[in-house]
Amino acid sequence: MFRMLLAVVLLLAAPAPARAQAKPKGARVNVNGMQMYYEVSGKGDPLVVLHGAYMNIPQMGAIISKLAKTHQVYALEFQGHGRTTDIQRPITYPNLADDVAAFMGAVGLSKADVFGYSMGAGAGLQLAIRHPEKVNKLAVASVTYDVEGMQPEFRAFIPQMKVEMFLEMPFAKEYRKLAANPEGFPELVRKLIALEKEPMAWAEDVKAMKTPVLLITGDADVSTLEHSVAMFRLLGGGGAGDMGKPLPASRLAILPATSHTAVIAQPELLHAFIEPFLKGIAPKGMFAAPE
Repeated sequence: MFRMLLAVVLLLAAPAPARAQAKPKGARVNVNGMQMYYEVSGKGDPLVVLHGAYMNIPQMGAIISKLAKTHQVYALEFQGHGRTTDIQRPITYPNLADDVAAFMGAVGLSKADVFGYSMGAGAGLQLAIRHPEKVNKLAVASVTYDVEGMQPEFRAFIPQMKVEMFLEMPFAKEYRKLAANPEGFPELVRKLIALEKEPMAWAEDVKAMKTPVLLITGDADVSTLEHSVAMFRLLGGGGAGDMGKPLPASRLAILPATSHTAVIAQPELLHAFIEPFLKGIAPKGMFAAPE
């Protein structure tokens, strides 16, 4: 998931939005008492894209336009982020997941593939847990399912977080350019600090999931490599191939020389993992049965 310290770095060096094949169509829809902003681009099977904390649609960069070449992409902005209004309610992963489910109902999506990054990955994971009927396949980049899986130095920083630490950051001024309430940044920071402190222990829920999941992590991400591998095993992965059994429905991709903030900055590599997963394409080994 998206940890607050790393969000600061990411937004200072966010990739520039890519030029899509056609200009995305933006709109707003009422979702759980907020006016949620979203954009639709591309054609094909529906794919919902979920951004990280403090981010918005443009800051997801070129991955959206790449996915829109073969999918109809619905990119939304979460509570208090981008052009979506805030409401008197905490930002929690269950709340975010319920918002996505309500959004899908409001725009007529009975089921879709989902790609989420960081906080959006946590929301996507909870969406598949709480509303499995809504999710076809789930791709998540930089996700954590248990607070114990975070790198120790980031866990140690969470209790030190204060709203004042973020108010003079350059991205605080960027927030005002799109925000429904330009003065709402301090309240958003307060809610996201509270999100960092929310209990998280989802192992049993992850183990019970039936949704195919693509896990993407940097080899220097906010979660430890051991945590990502443990999650992959909870999803049924990690066994030996070439032994007469089909590969698991879920997959694990580890990006080399990649920190948390560098994950979303590699759209070509992300697309090379996400697209085959969504299409059900896998490399063939020498012992694979002929088609």
